[in-house]
Amino acid sequence: MAEKRDFYEVLGLKKGATDDEIKKAFRKKAMQYHPDKNPGDKSAEDKFKEVNEAYGILSDKEKKNLYDQYGHAGVDPNAGFGGGGAGGFGGFSGFSGGGGFDAGDLFGDLFGGMFGGGGGGRRRNGPKKGRDLQQGIKITFKEAAFGTKKKIKMTKQEDCPSCGGNGAKDGTAKHTCPTCNGSGQVQQQQQTPFGSFTNVGTCPDCHGRGYIIDEQCPQCSGTGKIMKDVTITVDIPAGVDNDSVIPLRGYGEAGSNGGPAGDLYVVIRVEPHEIFTRSGNDLKIDIPITFEQATLGDTIIVPTLNEKVKYKVPPGTQPNTVFRLKGKGVKSLRGNKHGDLYAKVILEVPTKLNGDQKKKVKAMAEAIGPESYAKKSKFTKLTEKMFGN
Repeated sequence: MAEKRDFYEVLGLKKGATDDEIKKAFRKKAMQYHPDKNPGDKSAEDKFKEVNEAYGILSDKEKKNLYDQYGHAGVDPNAGFGGGGAGGFGGFSGFSGGGGFDAGDLFGDLFGGMFGGGGGGRRRNGPKKGRDLQQGIKITFKEAAFGTKKKIKMTKQEDCPSCGGNGAKDGTAKHTCPTCNGSGQVQQQQQTPFGSFTNVGTCPDCHGRGYIIDEQCPQCSGTGKIMKDVTITVDIPAGVDNDSVIPLRGYGEAGSNGGPAGDLYVVIRVEPHEIFTRSGNDLKIDIPITFEQATLGDTIIVPTLNEKVKYKVPPGTQPNTVFRLKGKGVKSLRGNKHGDLYAKVILEVPTKLNGDQKKKVKAMAEAIGPESYAKKSKFTKLTEKMFGN
């Protein structure tokens, strides 16, 4: 199977393009390769599908963010990001996977049914996926490393429990709209200097639903939807980091006309740690040591995220030396491998000494002598060579 082209390249754009630039580029490319303008041209048909797929991702804010971070893998449910079910990590729907991109609606809006003299694409009253939602959640540094469960409270649109989402009062009926014959759209012929075109718009009587109800549901006022407070439990896997995204399938807003619910994208925010910093799956820590420890060597205690580890600092250790503790970092998000812990020793110099302590430090310096400091001795000799004694 041929490797997919970069979606920005498909639309003739550079990464970071604005929503308006993406929409304008899509309109231009879609008109160029539309099958009705290129009958029988298989190459144009393939490019038209490619343009549709690119726009389906880049026009959706959440999917665009995922694509910008992870490329095609971020929007491919089979790319190894996980099962994609509720509470799972990874797995993102693309254009052909039910991602909520309605080509029929888009072409109706952009082209007004100019091509093909009629349908304008998918019927407006067909099943439509609900709106995707995004919710941020803050977790601790340790929770990000080891995983956790969190509850999210939010308000979202759901199907009305009284009418089941159809907007009709219990015991009443709904009928096919006589104006649009259930299509949800009305057509109007328009003569122009370039020929006859058909404009397709939303039916003014049923507002695109394709049906008219006898009596509105009192709970939802005929909309079929209500706003509801919900609490959702999120399984956060070990190894997540700032801006990691967990998609929860079907936890977005309710769909229309029998369409599936949208998805909920949970964006992770990790609080900083008091002593650790993170780089990928590796951890870094600064450990202060004394002159005595650096000079004579010592066994020091190095904290990790879940235990204390003893480490032997060799004699003559220089300031800012970095030691590596293999496998003491954060677990990989896509496997059982752990990163490493890098401990940098920081030489701490005393700042508050009394008179007796200062005398002892001077005595120690005299006892050691300048020849014990290799770098200082070399520097002194070079200075004397440059300027004389």
